[in-house]
Amino acid sequence: MNPEWTIGIIGGSGLYTIDGLADAEWRTIDTPWGAPSDQILFGRVGHVALRFLPRHGRGHVIPPSELNARANIDALKRSGCTDILAISSIGSLREELPPGHFVVVDQFIDRTVARVSSFFGTGLVAHVSMAEPVCSRLSALAAGAVRAAGGAVSTGATYVAMEGPQFSSRAESLLYRQWGADVIGMTAMPEAKLAREAELPYALIGMVTDYDCWRESEAHVEVSEVIAQMHANGDLARRSVAAFLAALPTTREPSPIDCVLDAALITDPAKRDPALLAKLDAVMARVLAA
Repeated sequence: MNPEWTIGIIGGSGLYTIDGLADAEWRTIDTPWGAPSDQILFGRVGHVALRFLPRHGRGHVIPPSELNARANIDALKRSGCTDILAISSIGSLREELPPGHFVVVDQFIDRTVARVSSFFGTGLVAHVSMAEPVCSRLSALAAGAVRAAGGAVSTGATYVAMEGPQFSSRAESLLYRQWGADVIGMTAMPEAKLAREAELPYALIGMVTDYDCWRESEAHVEVSEVIAQMHANGDLARRSVAAFLAALPTTREPSPIDCVLDAALITDPAKRDPALLAKLDAVMARVLAA
């Protein structure tokens, strides 16, 4: 396993670039799954190699339901990433998580309905476990980084992923609270699932922009309010990323997620589809090399 860190940062609404990179260069990465959201910014911060991908593209041109998540994760894997830290704007379903608060997500409820959620399929079947969908090591480092950057952060939150691009109805928002969800967003699924399939440890920092619409005494969420809070969150997000990179150990110890496909692949090797295997040259690089 690679003893060095190559961190993929997926920047969501409010985080479209990374400052202070040495040897910074935007590169086009081709994938067999189509085009990713944008070029990937290559660079280095101290002992850490970094790959930054703006999830919605620079200028925020791609809506959540049209993101090519397979291409995004494949491009990061193809770029040498060992781990992924995702940054995402979210709505709060809890009074104690106000706008401006950051949340390190620990679980997901997937309510998306129109997105391809796996690299695998007919000809090569795999079932990865999503019981613990994020990397506890990265999540702990992410929470510590937000605190080091001066932000308020909560951990152990459940994120409900909705299809979008519309915001929730009030009935939906109240239902998600009854389910035990803490925050809501439109982009973490199938992103986290695909990262797991690509054997990339994944953590998510959510930046609260609003209270969704469950508070019946208040007006429903408006885009203008979300954008204003996004800009306020952006500075803290950049400081948090810098603190996260600085806190990474000099040597990367192996993660259990590095070899998750060993227990997930079910199709007989003799029956595997060569065309699908060819598309999985990055996602399954470790397995194919063995």
